[in-house]
Amino acid sequence: MGNEFYPLFYSFNFYLFGLLALASAIAFVTRKSPVAAAMWLVVTMFCLSALFIMLDAQFVGVMQVLVYAGAIMVVFLFVVMLLNLGHPGELSDFRGKWGRIAAGFVGLALVAEIMALSRNAFDLRLTVPPVPQSASGPGGIIGPIAAPLFREYLLAFELTSVLLLAAIVGAVVLARKRS
Repeated sequence: MGNEFYPLFYSFNFYLFGLLALASAIAFVTRKSPVAAAMWLVVTMFCLSALFIMLDAQFVGVMQVLVYAGAIMVVFLFVVMLLNLGHPGELSDFRGKWGRIAAGFVGLALVAEIMALSRNAFDLRLTVPPVPQSASGPGGIIGPIAAPLFREYLLAFELTSVLLLAAIVGAVVLARKRS
């Protein structure tokens, strides 16, 4: 098994992460508990990040994890916990034996994928693409993305941060009126 295995493995992983993203998005919108729904949304964000990375959009994939699965989900969970919307009995999504069986199958599939990767790790011989010429200048690879963000779109960037701050303050005010 040499390099002919790579396109098949790539296609399998692409469809696997696509199906996992769809399934976790459906699980997100069908949960009654807001905490469980937020956790399913995190799974969706990680699957989308994996898809972006497989499409050679590494920056977008990393930002997907850092911004959405990291920062935004922390704010969501903070507001949910502050408003006390989740009840302890509703936190578990896997009630009964069918949920545990499905989780076991997903776990076995992931273990099989890890074993396939480790077995063929030395046969793939993947090459690292050369660094573009623009990366050698000031700012590196991030410079062309950061320059417009902090020049032309600075007002929108700052307004977004103020909007998030207002949402957190509003959640605190709503929680105080309840108590």
